[in-house]
Amino acid sequence: MRRATGARVQAEGVTLATREGPVYTGVGFVARPGTLTVFQADSGGGRSALLLTLTGRMRPSEGTVYVDGHELPRRARRVRRISSLGLMEDVNALDDRLRVREHLSEGLLLRMRPAARGLADEAMEAADLGGLDRRTMVKDLSMLERRRLGVALALLAEPRLLAVDDVDGGLNGEHQAAMWRTLERLAGEGPTVIATCADADALDRVAGPDTRGPVPIRQDPAHGPDDPAERGGGGADAGPARAHIDDLLGRGKDGDGSEQA
Repeated sequence: MRRATGARVQAEGVTLATREGPVYTGVGFVARPGTLTVFQADSGGGRSALLLTLTGRMRPSEGTVYVDGHELPRRARRVRRISSLGLMEDVNALDDRLRVREHLSEGLLLRMRPAARGLADEAMEAADLGGLDRRTMVKDLSMLERRRLGVALALLAEPRLLAVDDVDGGLNGEHQAAMWRTLERLAGEGPTVIATCADADALDRVAGPDTRGPVPIRQDPAHGPDDPAERGGGGADAGPARAHIDDLLGRGKDGDGSEQA
């Protein structure tokens, strides 16, 4: 697998609000290539929406974001080309009716460009699934294997920015630590990694010098716009996002409605 240099991510004052209230507010950070940045919030705390924003798949209400020098949402299409998502509920969930090898084949087709021979093998190795029987049905995978398969599928795009949501979801402490180790290693070898979690205890035990976080995600109403409908807000953690599935999946126009090359 070609190890692309990670993308630098810089955000300042990034906020997303809907009619129901703020999804996340006042996010500001810099993620350098070769690092793992972790955000923490409970379910419904804006985790998925933040990752979708940082990867050019959702438009924030206010603030500035640059990914590899590309401003969001104006250059959202370019950011989508260099970023990938791990598993995310309601966005790219695994299909229990498929085998692992079928998911990999589908992932290679979705690249929309030729893939190097052995790319799927290398992605599975990178996600620490090299020994998994690919004839296995997805429904028979453990939760840890499902999380890892989501990372492997994301790596098929050879991203410069990898976003992994809900890293700890459904995992015991040992398996959480194993996932964090995998993500730390991936960050050191290639893409910049930004992840979210609810429980960061396992991260605290294994975090290295290039790991930042956990950074709490805030939902301070004072940061929300008076009329979010006029600010283009929406969020994976909020109801209005379900009406914008094309945006969630990164299809169609750029964040400002213009067609950017």
